[in-house]
This record gives sequence, structure tokens and C-alpha cells, in this order.
Amino acid sequence: MSRPPTFAPPPCALPRALSTSRGAFAVLDARPGAQDTRGTALLLPGYTGSKEDFIAMLEPLTAAGYRVVAVDGRGQYETDGPADQDAYAQDELARDVLAQAAALGDDGGPLHLVGHSLGGQIARAAVLLDASPFATLTLMSSGPAQISPAQQQRVKLLSDALVMPMDHVWQAILAFDAPEDAAEEATEGREDLRQRWLRHNPAQLLATGHRLTTEPDRVAELAAVQPLPKHVLSGERDDTWPVPLLDDMARRLDAHRTVVRGAEHSPNTDRPLETAAALTRFWDQY
Repeated sequence: MSRPPTFAPPPCALPRALSTSRGAFAVLDARPGAQDTRGTALLLPGYTGSKEDFIAMLEPLTAAGYRVVAVDGRGQYETDGPADQDAYAQDELARDVLAQAAALGDDGGPLHLVGHSLGGQIARAAVLLDASPFATLTLMSSGPAQISPAQQQRVKLLSDALVMPMDHVWQAILAFDAPEDAAEEATEGREDLRQRWLRHNPAQLLATGHRLTTEPDRVAELAAVQPLPKHVLSGERDDTWPVPLLDDMARRLDAHRTVVRGAEHSPNTDRPLETAAALTRFWDQY
């Protein structure tokens, strides 16, 4: 649910298809220059988002020595997906993440998993299925359970509108200011944002939107996954999961905690340099 500053990848990043045992996924694959690779990061975007949400962090992360693979999940933007909502059940999306991890292999050093918002809950589900591929887990602006009541109402407005064609829904977003982040995207008047919206699979939005409004608290399950190091990162204000809730989740997880000053729900686009620095400080320990 971010608004990337551009959809043009930097020179360090190659747009490509990542072939896995569960199909091909559109990715931005960014690699360090001549220096040795310190590790690899797999980045999962949020609801209505895409791999481009991390685009402003690719250069600083690769400059720090990390290979970074930002992915469009099943039914997101440039990755195809079926029209069946059952295909977007959380366990299915989590198994996609494990397949992506397997496809990346272990020749790029430790694999660090990062999920923003909805992507964080999918990352959590993947780790609960199998944590062994991952050196660390970062939950970025992603809370312990369902989204806030106000955001639940916004997602319901969007879900109700998805009976219409996607271009009609885009016009409705412009007219009715719902949901929050999609409306902000629409008011930018940027064609790349509109095209991203049109290429999302409605079944994916319906299924994952429903999950965001009903997600149970699985923090105790995640805390029991040891010895996986965990990191809770957010902006200093968040309307989707209030920051005190994220603080409490970090305590329950015994996780490293980062609050990015001047950022809101999407620190990856609000303060990309500061967010990249926080990630590398955490990864460098492992």
C-alpha cells in the first residue's frame, strides 16, 4: 500500500522472472557490485502494493553488500494468478514464499526475510511452516492480528467495489477516497500507479483483504520459533496497526525494535535511506 517514487529500477536491479516449483514470480533482483555479497534479502510487499514499493531502498542495500530480491506475489501486479480466491489462502501464499526461498538457494549467503504490512503476515505464515531457510525475519509495519477498525471499513469498501471492472474501481477510488492508501495513490495522477492497480487480480485483493480483517493473533506461535532473530520495524505513526501495538508485539517476540522517524505506514517509501540503514544494521549481526 505504498507509493514508490518511480517504477524505473536503478542500475543495480534487473527485472526478471524468478522460476520456482510453484510457478514464476516477477522480481526486481538487485545485486552488489564487485564486493562480496554479505547475504540476500527477500522482500514481500503489502496489500495493493508491488515489488516497486522497495525500489528506493535497492541501491543503499546493495551498497551495503546485500543482494535484494523484491517480489510480486501471486496475483500482484506483474505476477499472474488465478481467478479463484482459494488460490490466495494464506498457507498458499506462504508456500509460495518458501518456494521463492528455495529458488534463491544458499549461494548468496544468509537469507533475510522482510514483509511489509500484508507481506509481513504472509512472511510470518511462511516462517511458521518452515523457518529453516531464513537467517532473520523483519516485520515492517505489520501487526499481530487484524488491521484497525477504520482500516477494516476501508477494505470492506474496496471489496464491495470489486464487483466492478478494475478501471471502474479506480475511478471510484478517486471519487470516494477509499481505501486509504489506494486513494492516496489515485490522487497522485500517475499512470504507473493506475497501471499497477489495473493489473492486480481482483480475487487476490478480495482474499487477502478478507484475511487482513480477520487475521488471528499468532505472536505466541512466532515467538516459539527459535533461534530465529526477529525485527519489528515501523514508522512513528501508523493508522493500520497503532505503534503501541507494534511496540507490544516486539516485546512479546523479544524482537529488535526500530521506529523510523518521519515515516508512517510505509517507511520503505517515506524514509527509504533510514529504513535501509536500519535493516542492514540488523542483518549485519547475523
